[in-house]
Amino acid sequence: MKIVLAPDSYKGSLSAIEACEAMEVGIRRVVPDAEISRNPMADGGEGSVQSLVDATGGSMIRTTATNPLGQPVNANYGILGDQETAVIEVAEASGLTLIPAAQRNPQLATSYGTGELIVDALNRGCRKFILCLGGSATNDGGAGMVQALGVRFLDDKGDPLPFGGGALERLHRIDVSGLDPRVRLCSFTAACDVDNPLTGPNGASRVYGPQKGATPDMVAALDRNLERFAACIERDLGRSAAEVPGAGAAGGIGAAIVAFLGGELKKGVEIVLEATGFDHKLSGADLVITGEGQVDFQTAMGKTPYGVAKAAQKHGVPVVIIAGSVGHGVETLYPHGVASVFSMVSGPISLEDAMKDARRLLADSAERIVRLLVI
Repeated sequence: MKIVLAPDSYKGSLSAIEACEAMEVGIRRVVPDAEISRNPMADGGEGSVQSLVDATGGSMIRTTATNPLGQPVNANYGILGDQETAVIEVAEASGLTLIPAAQRNPQLATSYGTGELIVDALNRGCRKFILCLGGSATNDGGAGMVQALGVRFLDDKGDPLPFGGGALERLHRIDVSGLDPRVRLCSFTAACDVDNPLTGPNGASRVYGPQKGATPDMVAALDRNLERFAACIERDLGRSAAEVPGAGAAGGIGAAIVAFLGGELKKGVEIVLEATGFDHKLSGADLVITGEGQVDFQTAMGKTPYGVAKAAQKHGVPVVIIAGSVGHGVETLYPHGVASVFSMVSGPISLEDAMKDARRLLADSAERIVRLLVI
């Protein structure tokens, strides 16, 4: 019997690899000699770097970068087992949680630190990049990120602009002559599960600016600045990125990845499936077990269990989900390769106790599922 384990993390209790370990314990109680393939998963959000590193036998790198307000911060990123793919979460160096609420100001916040992580990975020989967007404190269109890579943003006097989305009001010309030449030898893919354009009613500033500390007046100014930014990109680079679905992700970093790095934006779970070689691991499999903390109608909008099920469905391999909590609307998953959804909780229990005892509960759930399969 071959079983592929492909859970996301169970937030607050188990990482994806810990979930794999717990599932395996339960399975081996029933089928000690089962062939088990661990494939810790993620959907491009929090925990994606660790999951990809775990799944590919890679390593975590710790370095110093610039936080959104220009101060040094310790930041981690991953290098996958192929030793040439770097996985970087924007939130590590440019995240909202790095800045106290009272100091959040997207007019000043910069994504420069994310660019520094790219440079560090370039120096270590990486030529493939997966960037996980989300959780940023910035609204600078990714200008700071590419400034770290050598791009200059100039005012009408030819002087470089300071950091932040507010400075783009004075943008006159973009100079890419200093862009690190290694960038042209690289591929960039961004995990992006939103389709917001760069500007307008659904753009970066109006949708995400307020949660980053922007007042209504600031939101309007930031949106105008990104319109100016997009116009300069089109004129000076000959590229139009403002309307690309996801361009507004992470304060506009999505647009910068397309315009300056020649990258593409994809669903996070699709990137993780590809990077971990999931299709190959399905060969000869009898069952896939996936899961995460909450499974409900939103799961079918591109979360990990849905992506895993769609991939397995192509190979005719049934998928069972073990959820911390089963919510409304899970029946929407059944046409997409999900055979059944189980809750790991077997009786009345507080959330706190369930999270503390998650490892045992998950192992017991996996055991019950495989006992049924064996019968």
